[in-house]
Amino acid sequence: MLQPASFIAMHAHDVAPPVRASRPKLLALAALLLLLPMPSLGDWFAMIFEPTRGTPVGWAIYCFSKAWVIALPLVWLLFVERGRVSLSPARRGGLAMGVIIGIVMAIAIIAAYFLAGTLIDFDAMRHANTANGLTSPLRYVLLVVPLALVNSLMEEYVWRWFVFRKCEVLMRSAPAVIVSGLLFAGHHVVALAAQTNWNVVLLATLGVFLAGTIWSWCYLRYRSIWPGYVSHIIADVGVYIVGWMVLFGT
Repeated sequence: MLQPASFIAMHAHDVAPPVRASRPKLLALAALLLLLPMPSLGDWFAMIFEPTRGTPVGWAIYCFSKAWVIALPLVWLLFVERGRVSLSPARRGGLAMGVIIGIVMAIAIIAAYFLAGTLIDFDAMRHANTANGLTSPLRYVLLVVPLALVNSLMEEYVWRWFVFRKCEVLMRSAPAVIVSGLLFAGHHVVALAAQTNWNVVLLATLGVFLAGTIWSWCYLRYRSIWPGYVSHIIADVGVYIVGWMVLFGT
């Protein structure tokens, strides 16, 4: 007959592996909870919340949120995962695929504008962008060029390399592609709502979801952010062409 102490030892040994196995999932969930609210909070205080909208306080919160989402994945890699930084170059034709996907996306974005442009409240969008400082073509160009080059890289690093990988820990790869696309689209809702009417917000959010899902698939396929980055830049060019037509077109 087993002694009580022996039974306790065997029981502890039996349950320990599932506890250890759950630790990566708990860490992945914690990482997502620390990161996901911050971009939307920054957009809210800078662009929508009346007491801070367009003020130095609002933009300071916005800049802090951007710094947070850039720093957290790197800190998490180095001090929680104990990993190493790698540039992870694209292989197996990843960059060529990124170019093709980006061109298709840009064409689809411009086509959607011409097909659904009647949904846009042009005056409201121009007013919102004027309130945010986009009062001239020069200011618009000075904003969108760094957005196309820098913000696209930041989003691929944060949303594909970090968020998608954490989703993969919590679920299988196929649903992780879709869930990370949904999270990416949700992050854009606040910024879109600050600039245009809800018809456009819903349409644009659907587009962002599809794009985020495709870019997550690119990361799954190539295990590199660079195909998505190339595609992201080209797609953003399509977005900024539409923005130019809305703000400064006749």
